[in-house]
Formats: sequence, C-alpha cells, structure tokens
Amino acid sequence: MNPVILSLLALAGFSMAVKIPIQKVKGSRLARRSGGTAVSVSKPSKLVNSQVLAASSSSSSTLSLSDVQDLIYIANVTVGGVQYPVQLDTGSSDLWVFPTAAPLPNATGSSISQNLTYGIGWAYGQIAYAQAEFAGISVSQQAFLNVSQAQNPALSYSASGVLGLGFDSLSIIDAVINKTGASTGRTLLYNLFQDNPSEPNFIAFSLQSSTDGDDIQGTFAVGETDPQYANVTNTNKIPTWPVSSPSRWTVLLDSFIVGTQTNDVSSTVSGVPSNKAVVLLDSGTSYTYAPVDVCTAIYGGVAGAQYDSSMGQWVVPCDAEIDMALQIDNQIFPLNPLDVTPTTPGDNSTCVGSFLPQTESVGAGQFDWLIGDNFLRSVYALYDFGDLDSSGHTGDPYIQMLALVDPNQASAEFHAARGGTPLTNITYNVSNSGSGVTTVSLSTDVADTIAKLSQYLPAMLGVMALNALVLIVLTIVGLVLLCRRRGKARARKTPGRLSPMPLSYTSVNRQSGMPESGPHTYEPVSMALTEDTLFVPPSPAFKGEARYSERPKSIA
Repeated sequence: MNPVILSLLALAGFSMAVKIPIQKVKGSRLARRSGGTAVSVSKPSKLVNSQVLAASSSSSSTLSLSDVQDLIYIANVTVGGVQYPVQLDTGSSDLWVFPTAAPLPNATGSSISQNLTYGIGWAYGQIAYAQAEFAGISVSQQAFLNVSQAQNPALSYSASGVLGLGFDSLSIIDAVINKTGASTGRTLLYNLFQDNPSEPNFIAFSLQSSTDGDDIQGTFAVGETDPQYANVTNTNKIPTWPVSSPSRWTVLLDSFIVGTQTNDVSSTVSGVPSNKAVVLLDSGTSYTYAPVDVCTAIYGGVAGAQYDSSMGQWVVPCDAEIDMALQIDNQIFPLNPLDVTPTTPGDNSTCVGSFLPQTESVGAGQFDWLIGDNFLRSVYALYDFGDLDSSGHTGDPYIQMLALVDPNQASAEFHAARGGTPLTNITYNVSNSGSGVTTVSLSTDVADTIAKLSQYLPAMLGVMALNALVLIVLTIVGLVLLCRRRGKARARKTPGRLSPMPLSYTSVNRQSGMPESGPHTYEPVSMALTEDTLFVPPSPAFKGEARYSERPKSIA
C-alpha cells in the first residue's frame, strides 16, 4: 500500500477519512456557469483574460468579466506528480487540468480528443491517464482531460482546472471511454472510493462567509465531518431527485420564505410531486438562478429595488435587509442577508440580488433552480453516495445539511456592515406542504418558559400531593359521618330491590343516540404546545458512524 495512505491510517486511528482546509477569496468577479466551484484560491493580481467565452450546446457568446460573480473555491489535486489548483464543482463530474507546459509529465495520452462545455466556458484537450492524489488519498490510474485550449472563468483566478464532484452518469469522459468498450473513465471520487474500500463514501464541506476580509477559511473532507459540524450526521437524509441513479445532486425544494411570507413552489420537471421544485446544489456557481416570479417575490417588495435588464439582476438598496430561508425536506435553512444582496465588487455603494431571474428553465427540464454558493455558504453539506447494506450493496445517494446561520446574529452582522438597527426574534414557520416527518423545534421563548417551569416542578408536585392527601382525608371523614348517620336512621318497612351495576356498562353515542358496546375509554385532553414549528440555531454536535465496504459500479 502507498506509504502516504499507511501514514494516514496511523494518524486517523485506522480511519482513512481525510480533511483539508479550503479558502474563499474574493476576486473582482467570477463567471456565471452551471458547473464548478473550488476550495483554495488566491486573489489574482491580474486577470488572465479580459473576455470570457460563454458556451452552450447550441450557441456561444462573449461575456465580459464585469458580468461575472465574485467568489470561487479551489483545492489542490496532484496529477502525474504535479500539483494543480482546481475549482471544486458539485455540478459536474469530470477532472481537467490546463498545464503550464506541455507535455504533461508522467501522463499517458490516448487518441481521444474531447470538448467539455459548461454553462459559461469550455475546455478542449486529449483524454489522458496518470496517477492522481486528492485530499491525501492516491488513485493509481485516473482518466482526465489534458487541456490544450480553454475559455473558462476559473483560469482567471489562478485555477488550473476543474474537479467535478458529481456522479459517474454525468461524466463526459466516462461516457466517451465506455463507447470504446473500456471502463477506465470513472470519476476521481469513484476511483478514490473503489481503490480505498475502507474510505467512507461521502464528502462534506463548508463554504464559510465573512465580512472581515477576503481570505476566509472553510473545510472540505473526504469520508469524515468537521468536528464542529458533526451534528450534520443527525439531520434528515434528504433524498436526491430522482431517488435512484441520479445524474446530479438535485433535491426537492418545499418552499421559500421571505420575511414572514411562505411562498409555494412548482416544477416543470416531469413526475415531480405538486408544490415541489427540483433544485441543483452547485458549488461551482456563485449565485442562484431561479424563476422570475421567485426573484420578484424576494426583491419586488423592497422599497427602492428595481430590476436592471442590462445586468439581468435586481438592484437593491444596500441598507435593505431581506430575511429569507429555504425549506428542504421539512427543514428550514436561513440565508445570511449579506448573501441575499451582496455588494457589487469594487463598488460597495451598489448592491444586487444574488437570486437571478430566468425566463426559461435553467435545467432544460431536469431541474428548476440552480442553487449556488449564496445559499451553500449558509449550510454545512454532506454528500453521501449511498449507505452500504450488509451485502455490500450501495443504497440510494442522499444529502444532509446543517444550518449554520442564526437569523438574529445574521441581522446584527448585516447592520454592522450596512448600518441601521438589527432585528430580533426572527423565526421561520415550516410549511405544511412538505412530505415526510416534520422536524419540530421550539422557539427560544417557549424553550425558556419550559426551562423555568421545570425548576418549579418538584414544588408543584409536592403541593398537588398535599392537596390529594387532604382530599382523601376529607373523603374518609365524610364517609364515617355518613355511616354513623345511617345507623341512627329508621329501617324501611318495605325493603327496596337491589339493582347491580354492570362491570362493563354500555355508553351512548352523543351524536346518534345509539348505544355503544365495550368498556368506556378515557380520552385525555391534549396539553401539547400549539406554537408553530420554528427555526432555531443548530444543536450541539453528534457524531455518526462511518460506512465501509466495496463501492458501486459506474451507472454511466
């Protein structure tokens, strides 16, 4: 076994789970694209390209960097012994690198050339093979695209490529190689789990946000969770859509909440339940792309806000706090209002909406929303490729998310940066339209009331016991006096008839007047709290168990 892996085993207590730090760096802007996000980035001193080509399957156009977003997340991957900073992307599945010098060392080329097209940007080159290492874990032979030509915003931010974290079924490289009859085109994550069967088959990361500066640390982990966010394993397992064999990390959205207003959603995707929308969680996109009516509901009611058709975004007064949350699988995930209306890079006096309206479906009938980093920074997300049963078969994949935003604290952060007075007692009601078991949380006020009552509970029980004792004594005294009085009364001349009381009497239905058979059943009065389900900040950490065994075969 590779000595690096052996050392990791020793350090991790025979668990090969590995965690690496990630860094968010704010640049002048980052391209809007449908796939690709990162982990460690350095702020570029000079943009490589002044123009970025936006490519799609049918057409292409030129987009200036002023139309791009402002955040990128990058991690390091080693290919052929050379380390490359790559953008981490849950919205795609392929690995490509653009080496600074050709030929790329310690790599074996093939005769297959391929183009990878993103929502904005593309990469063209030759499919090649080399030893790869990611998060300290090695893969002996990894297929990747050795790029010779590219137009991609990530290259303008010191990244040398993109690492897709999606499923094999979305991999273009895997599909192309499968057509040749070979099965050597699997994704890096697939091979990582396949070559290291003791590695738990999930990834987890946080994309931290801050108002203090440009360099913000987050974490990315393979097979383990960050200790401070370990409670993510105790949250709902959110199924993908479709539940089995998905191609992307898509889930069902229950609703979205703006202020105190809960808004229903709908879907254009075939077969989706009513009042649901299919959303793609894409760490490779800075902002969120949503239907026009959704964006209007978020920004349309803000005084002074207006839609700028030339930008394709809402322009919002910077001091206008918008408190909103998304409900997924009956769980509430608040956003930081600073992420709902970020400032324009280079111009702190202008703020824009980070939810961008789309007149056509962003997912071409496969999903309705494309949710980017403006939401993902508010959660700690775990992407699990499927639990393993006793036979070693992998189950359906799922996502778990832990809310990281306390709405009241976020309001204070917003006004500390933008001015004004923060709000308090911000709560979000869970919509009843969701399916499954609703996670019930009590508001802080109710929880405090219960805590105070519990302090006096022993005294209250003592008073009740004393009252019961007094009542029993009075009853006994009354019975004794009654018996003495009856003893002095005159006897009846004509004895009465004794009518026995049945042990199981028949009750009468109050509505029909008809008798009901069977013994009487007590129906207790409900003393349950009637407060609506509310969001509260995350609970203390709880560590779940890891899963081990063989990895699934490619479904591409």
